[in-house]
Amino acid sequence: MQLTKHWAGQLEDYAIDLAWSPDGSVLAAASASGPITLFAETDGAKRHELPGHEGGSNAVAWRPTGMLLASGGQDGAVKLWDGAAGQHVATASLGRAWVEHLSWRPQGPAPVLAAAAGRSFVLLNPDATVRHGFKDAPKTISALAWHPQGGCTAVAYFGGVCLWDADDFVAQKEYAYGNGIHALAWSPDARWLVSGNQDPSVHLWMPESDVELQMSGYEGKVRHLSFDPTSRWLATSGSQDACLWDCSGPGPEGREPVMLPHEAPVCGVAFQRTHSLLATASQDGTLVLWSPERRQPLRATVRMPAAAACLSWSPDDKLLAIGSEKGFVYVLRCEP
Repeated sequence: MQLTKHWAGQLEDYAIDLAWSPDGSVLAAASASGPITLFAETDGAKRHELPGHEGGSNAVAWRPTGMLLASGGQDGAVKLWDGAAGQHVATASLGRAWVEHLSWRPQGPAPVLAAAAGRSFVLLNPDATVRHGFKDAPKTISALAWHPQGGCTAVAYFGGVCLWDADDFVAQKEYAYGNGIHALAWSPDARWLVSGNQDPSVHLWMPESDVELQMSGYEGKVRHLSFDPTSRWLATSGSQDACLWDCSGPGPEGREPVMLPHEAPVCGVAFQRTHSLLATASQDGTLVLWSPERRQPLRATVRMPAAAACLSWSPDDKLLAIGSEKGFVYVLRCEP
């Protein structure tokens, strides 16, 4: 397995978020200072430079079909952009709080964008009109995750998680958790809902049976989670090694995780969308590819000049985009 440089780009500030367009032709890269650059997949040419958000941008997300890009920022707004033309098309103002979390419904009867700002959680239509505004969360919303079938959104805050139905807007379930939550992830088969926590730990719920599991012993806060496409393997940050938990059968509680070693704290984990490779990044600028099903899982290692701030696989899993703390955007080609 080889990782080769496809192209590299430069932002004016910290790369706070990355997102590939549904057809893989464009990479959107949000700079913490505000501008959003649309890079061509083929050669890294800048197709468009969007002004983004005054004060800074926080998140970008493409509608699952077409070329509609959503962005959220420190101005309390969600903006929608025509990614092909590079033009702003609509804005939803959510108040004064920063819009830090955006996620499009993965499937369902109509395209819906989930957005969170402070304690506010709303569902927006593609024209930026409000489909529904929910009651405020008890504390600032810290993570969002759509159910894989799009029926509900998991919304996390200090003290718990609520599953909000996307069609009739009622709370399906509420889970108490007595600490801060930094990340949420559903397994692709929807069996598990997982939180990465401040305490530091990983907590798992089985919404169909109300079983709960907890794994602790991490060195630091768990900010990054990623499931493989089969739903068996859960990768987590939170230590100098990436942890890989086997979620098959009764789940990972009581099992020893597979430890994937780094020489510095892990700052990113990302499984491919439909294949089995896992990318992990650490704060010394190292990026490693692993095949969890192999007895010797290490596949490739690359050293970058700055630590990764975000990772994103292209829709066809052939390219890995890395946004760095220094504002560099690297796109690497994954080849057998």
